[in-house]
Amino acid sequence: MIAACLGGPPNTTYGENIGVLAITRAFSIYVFIGAACFAILFGFCGKVSALLSTIPTPVMGGVSILLFGIIASSGLRMLIENKVDFKIKRNLIISSVILIIGIGGAAIHIGDLFSLEGMALASIIGVALNLILPGREFVSFKEMFDEEN
Repeated sequence: MIAACLGGPPNTTYGENIGVLAITRAFSIYVFIGAACFAILFGFCGKVSALLSTIPTPVMGGVSILLFGIIASSGLRMLIENKVDFKIKRNLIISSVILIIGIGGAAIHIGDLFSLEGMALASIIGVALNLILPGREFVSFKEMFDEEN
């Protein structure tokens, strides 16, 4: 909200943070505050940018594979913890389509005006499939809260 009021781009969370947390096991907010301060300071120092640009592409590729692999594993762990039954064809179809569209680089372009790709496209198609495909159990909010208590 502050960024929008100051005319900046909207802030968002990144999935990479999940991977970094899993790798470093540093869950303290003070670590993130310190890292943010260093990132801001290093942003004003061209020598640090030059140093970071010397990291070989294969090294960055290896780090990216590890990081995004951990993110994917976290997603799979959530599916397992929530006991999603993949013997049900509906669940299998929805998860497969989301995965392939998200990873496969599918995109929808409407002229030069509008483009939708990656995770945004996969999310929208996943929600649409969840609403369209038959076999979905409808539960009211009251029933959800009654089951928990």
